[in-house]
Amino acid sequence: MSDEIFSIRMGEGARPFFWGHGWGQNHQAFVPLAQSLPKIGAHTLIDFQGFGQSAPPPEDWGTAEYADYMASFIRARSNAPVFWVGHSFGCRVGIQLAARHPDLVAGMCLIAAAGLPRKRSLGNRIYHGARIKLFKFLKKLIPLGLSSDWLYTKFGSADYKSAGVLRTIFVRVVNEDLSDQARAVQCPVLLIYGENDDQTPPEIGQRLKGMIKNSELFIMDGYDHYSILGAAQHQVAHRIQKFVKELPDP
Repeated sequence: MSDEIFSIRMGEGARPFFWGHGWGQNHQAFVPLAQSLPKIGAHTLIDFQGFGQSAPPPEDWGTAEYADYMASFIRARSNAPVFWVGHSFGCRVGIQLAARHPDLVAGMCLIAAAGLPRKRSLGNRIYHGARIKLFKFLKKLIPLGLSSDWLYTKFGSADYKSAGVLRTIFVRVVNEDLSDQARAVQCPVLLIYGENDDQTPPEIGQRLKGMIKNSELFIMDGYDHYSILGAAQHQVAHRIQKFVKELPDP
């Protein structure tokens, strides 16, 4: 593959594992967790296009394009269905991968999975809607001299501000609703969320569990969107190991 992404391999088990990181991260985010599971799989940790040591994609991709690329990447490296581990954005890609290429995925662990619209209170919906309308109005004033840097700094999220050349992709990705894709997933899925996650709150996991037929949900007390990969590393590893042992041999 001429546009091949960066990846590393570790582990010695028979089952092929592929790991997809969250937005703004790279394969390093998963190294400690993969190192906790050396004997249950041969682990391939990747940098998605535009992150870490991988070049940006040739066009403004959505998660479907990321998943189709990963399908080709996996087929070139594995003769058996794989176990996908994702965090946040990597879960979006995993859901698409399992829905679009079901023969490739034997199971998944989705940690702090995104992919469904956030549920907001009435007050939050009104506030959020008003901010969007104000942003769209002010954006029309940029040709008249309003500073675009000021506008995006004022209204953009931290991920949006840091997205750089991936900004259009970021906007496309966060506005995707993967409900239909989640319902199409047939493989066993382990859903893990941190109780204190305010970026992908556990209620998303509860809805995903209702959509994915063969799924289990665990909510871990005291952890947030990122500490679930750090301080909760050994608890997450234990859940993955137990879940994988119940899957058919590769």
